[in-house]
Amino acid sequence: MTTATPDVTPAGAPAGAPSAARDTATPGPVRGRTGGAARLRALDGLRLIAALMVAAYHYGGRNGDISRAWGGSPTHQFPYFSSAFAYGCLGVQIFFVISGFVICLSGWGRTLRSFVASRISRLYPAYWAAILLVTAVFALPWVAFKALAPSEVLTNLTMLQYPLGVHRVLGVCWTLWAEMRFYALFALCVVLPGATRGRVVLFCAGWTLAAALAQSAHEPFLTTVLMPQYAPFFIGGVGLYLLHRFGPRDPVAWTIVLVSWLIGQHYAVAGLWHAPSAHAFSYRSATVIIAIVTLGFAAVAAVALGAFRRADWRWLTVAGALTYPFYLVHEHLGWVVIGALHRGAGVPSYATLLLTVGLMLALAWALHRWVERPLTPRLRGAIDRRR
Repeated sequence: MTTATPDVTPAGAPAGAPSAARDTATPGPVRGRTGGAARLRALDGLRLIAALMVAAYHYGGRNGDISRAWGGSPTHQFPYFSSAFAYGCLGVQIFFVISGFVICLSGWGRTLRSFVASRISRLYPAYWAAILLVTAVFALPWVAFKALAPSEVLTNLTMLQYPLGVHRVLGVCWTLWAEMRFYALFALCVVLPGATRGRVVLFCAGWTLAAALAQSAHEPFLTTVLMPQYAPFFIGGVGLYLLHRFGPRDPVAWTIVLVSWLIGQHYAVAGLWHAPSAHAFSYRSATVIIAIVTLGFAAVAAVALGAFRRADWRWLTVAGALTYPFYLVHEHLGWVVIGALHRGAGVPSYATLLLTVGLMLALAWALHRWVERPLTPRLRGAIDRRR
């Protein structure tokens, strides 16, 4: 899930400024006019909400290793909320919509080298730290979760372990693999030739059609490249950025968003809905799935169209800074913390849940402060020396 959180440098921002402070700054006011940068702090807050949704899913909305941490199924720990937590996995789809918006924002007017440098420097420092940290913790003799072999850990550092079929250190890395494919498509089709409204519209239309054809062709390579099940969310986010940049009276941009929502809710329901079953952990209603996807699109649309312009609180920038490192470390290290607090120290379930989220946010702040802030600008500068 990052869901990786992209960065962008507004006019006048120092090259070494923390990336989170640039994540949601626009290159100019809406509707394509030139001028000073406008902050979109509400998008930082929305990103953190999506991350907390995913955490709720990992901690109380599924079975698997988390059941070992709790000492039993989360349905027993949270009898009134586990069914609601099961919908938290839809935070990933909301992440993808936000990513489509911000990557279009970030790539507009950038050279290919600058765009690639921004993506690599944004994704890898915290990711490397999370890989090493989780591996080290899982190697401790009193931790009941298996660490990977050294060769597998080294392969994980590339962020290509998922397509290579190597065991993952971080369970959430599959979303980063989806993000990387989106970045590559956007870079080749939009950033390389130069971003224009017409080119972005063509990219959205072409990818939508190609993804549908890939789905019908059942060709694994095309499915891997074009990601039919995730493409609508990225494309919808790009369409919302067009509305932000050029204004709400754009029927083409609205068409992109509407078609993306229609296709996206289909894939969300197809992937998460199942008939009621006594053997399943939870039952997700198709109506609720559609409602959450719709709310995700609507929330990003509200930010894009300025509905939350007054939400200009500095703490939202901090929230945005914590989201990516929190997303990386919360699942696996959360298992360890939950086991220590609940089974080891006898802390009640709900208190354990809140304490675990708080500790993971504190760890995320440490990773941002002592890993991302010093390493991101250095890595970016090493790749793009013209900055």
